[in-house]
Amino acid sequence: MSSSHPPVRASDGDRDRAINELRDHALDGQISHDTFLGRVDRALRARNRGELTDLMSDLPPRGRWRRRLTDAVASVSDLTTRIETAWRRPRLPRLALPGDNRTRYVVGRGSECDLILSDLTVSRVHAELRRDSEAWLLVDLGSLNGTRLNGWRLVGPARVHAGDEICFGECAFLVCAPQ
Repeated sequence: MSSSHPPVRASDGDRDRAINELRDHALDGQISHDTFLGRVDRALRARNRGELTDLMSDLPPRGRWRRRLTDAVASVSDLTTRIETAWRRPRLPRLALPGDNRTRYVVGRGSECDLILSDLTVSRVHAELRRDSEAWLLVDLGSLNGTRLNGWRLVGPARVHAGDEICFGECAFLVCAPQ
């Protein structure tokens, strides 16, 4: 009497691994873009691991050395980015949040601004810091080169805290608490 077990159900992780492997084969030129899209669709609809295995049965096995090399390069790249960020951050000039009672500070190249920056990437009237009841808000005033908070370009008002990195055009500052 033989007992047959039902096929093992495919998990989301199994599907993700299969799609990543298909992507790698497509990037290596081993399958066309259309084939890749069709197989991704089949992977997303797969009910068991056998169906996922069948999607790649005609593809050559991926070399371990290539995968290890790719993973090593990705790790070194990530480490390099983190070291560059850590090295650069303490060297940024400090921008102390105002400690007086004013509720609005305008930043720009124009002489009417509260904080005047002479860099050509800064607009005449670039951005403003507004104090609300709880915190400071950073608002871009339609500048050409944008205002960034922690690397993200502002599309609306954003809260600013000590330790944040603010960029007006290419002028970067590290925010610190009022003196």
